[in-house]
Amino acid sequence: MLDFPKPPFTSPPQPMPGSTAAMQPRPDHGEHSYQGSGRLQGLRAVITGGDSGIGRAVAIAYAREGADVLISYLNEHDDAQEVKALIEHEGRRAELVPGDLQDPAQCRRVIDHAVQAFGGIDILVNNAAHQASFKDIADISDEEWELTFKVNIHAMFYLTKAAVPHIKPGGSIINTASVNSDNPNPTLLAYATTKGAIQNFTGGLAQMLAERGIRVNAVAPGPIWTPLIPSTMPQQAVAEFGKQTPMQRPGQPAELATAYVMLADPLSSYVSGATIAVTGGRPFI
Repeated sequence: MLDFPKPPFTSPPQPMPGSTAAMQPRPDHGEHSYQGSGRLQGLRAVITGGDSGIGRAVAIAYAREGADVLISYLNEHDDAQEVKALIEHEGRRAELVPGDLQDPAQCRRVIDHAVQAFGGIDILVNNAAHQASFKDIADISDEEWELTFKVNIHAMFYLTKAAVPHIKPGGSIINTASVNSDNPNPTLLAYATTKGAIQNFTGGLAQMLAERGIRVNAVAPGPIWTPLIPSTMPQQAVAEFGKQTPMQRPGQPAELATAYVMLADPLSSYVSGATIAVTGGRPFI
């Protein structure tokens, strides 16, 4: 059994959206553990939020499975350059596109860049997200509510709409939902609401795109140790993060990578409209 860190954690607070290097302990993205087997050989992937956390782990796994990868990220340039180097170390092409996905034009730029660089898209991973914690609805500003929806669900629509014409039959769209889709945390009201929307978006889109031969699925993570945690949660919540799960710890980003690989694998050709829960033992029904 792998020995992953358990709380209490002493990771210091960070400004949003957070940095991997400042985390204690440093998250495991599979840098030293993930071994590929050619399951995505020659495929072309776009991953939003691929500079850190879950997206970083997925980018590493995809590259080691043989895919070229475009990383869309906000402004964490050091993290993004680290991922680029890891992808290129596997002999795969890596493209970086910084920018704010709450802007529909930026979503279209991401897809245009991928098409120009790779000649098309086989896999779209809609993973980028924004969250913030609030104890009272009165503390959630109009701007915060709108920002959360723009980044978490509106961008997913704009990216998907732009990408679909470039995805051939057999392609795959994978959306990052959350355990909050099924069991919303009241202190993450805006975030949890968008995650419920992502769950419905995934189910409806899977039916809409079935005739095109494009599969659509979601991964629903539980508490995962990423820069989003120390940059958006109170210090006490960070210290005890993940302790509420049956495994009594948060998941590491590397522990989700296999779910994203399975859903992207062309051999998973009858898997569409599904949600894979990676929750450390918490039921997702």
